[in-house]
Amino acid sequence: MAELLFYVFAAVAVGGALGVVFQKNPVGSLLFMVISLGSVAALFVLLEAHFLAAIQVIVYAGAIMVLFLFVIMLLNLGHDYQADLRTGFWSVLAFVAVGTVAGLLARQFRGAAESPIYQHFPGPEALDALIAEQGVVGVIARPLFTDYVVAFELTGLLLLVALVGAVVIAKKRV
Repeated sequence: MAELLFYVFAAVAVGGALGVVFQKNPVGSLLFMVISLGSVAALFVLLEAHFLAAIQVIVYAGAIMVLFLFVIMLLNLGHDYQADLRTGFWSVLAFVAVGTVAGLLARQFRGAAESPIYQHFPGPEALDALIAEQGVVGVIARPLFTDYVVAFELTGLLLLVALVGAVVIAKKRV
C-alpha cells in the first residue's frame, strides 16, 4: 500500500510541477505549486521524515506561497486571463505522460538498492543511532549548516533578490 501511495503522490507532485510551468494564470500556477509542495510533504511522511514534512508544509506551502501570492497581487497579474478550452486535454495528457515515465523509471530502478551509489548512504540502523544521539533536528541541521551552508545561503539570497525585484517592478507602475 505504501508503494502505491508513493507512486500516486510522486505523480501528483510531477503533475503539479507541470501545472506550475504550463498554467497561464499566475494564481492558478501558485495553486499548482501548493499541490506539488503538499504531495512532496506527503512523500516525506511516507518516508517517515515527519519533521521535514512539517517544515515543508509550514515554510513552503504556507509562508512562501503567501509571499508569492502577495507579490502576484502587488504586480496585479492575472487580470487578462481567458480560459482555454484545450487545458483539460493537455492536463490529462501530461498526467498520463508523467505516469508512464514514472512507471518506466520505477520498473528500471526496482533493483537499484544494490547499486554502488547507495553504498555511500548510511543504512537505517546508522540513521537510528544518529537520531538517538543528536535528535532529528540535529541530524538534519548539522549537514545543512556545515556541508550545504553555501547552497542554503544562496537560496535565501535568491529569494530576497526575487522579492526586491518584484517590488521594484511594481513600484514603477504605481
